[in-house]
Amino acid sequence: MLLTATDAGQIALEFLMVDWNILEEDRQWFVIANSRLMGQSWYIVELAIAGFPDRWYVQVYDTGECDPNYTFISPIRGSDGYIDLADLPDLVAEVLVSERNVR
Repeated sequence: MLLTATDAGQIALEFLMVDWNILEEDRQWFVIANSRLMGQSWYIVELAIAGFPDRWYVQVYDTGECDPNYTFISPIRGSDGYIDLADLPDLVAEVLVSERNVR
């Protein structure tokens, strides 16, 4: 495989940033928590917002393509409130509100 774990992480991160229209100055909030090879042709990349328990899992194939059906997991439900998002930029907070509400 020509794709490295680092490459896969960057591809997944860029995929979500573009999908969500995250501004360049707000991208620093998002981090690659893990990137691991699964089998011979794809990676699972775990993305997060620094300091938050929420996680996105994106499949990145050896072709550099991402599966658009990523998984979101959080211990916090939308019904629990959003007090923890007060210090985030508006668009980053909106992403978390939207994802938590879908659960």
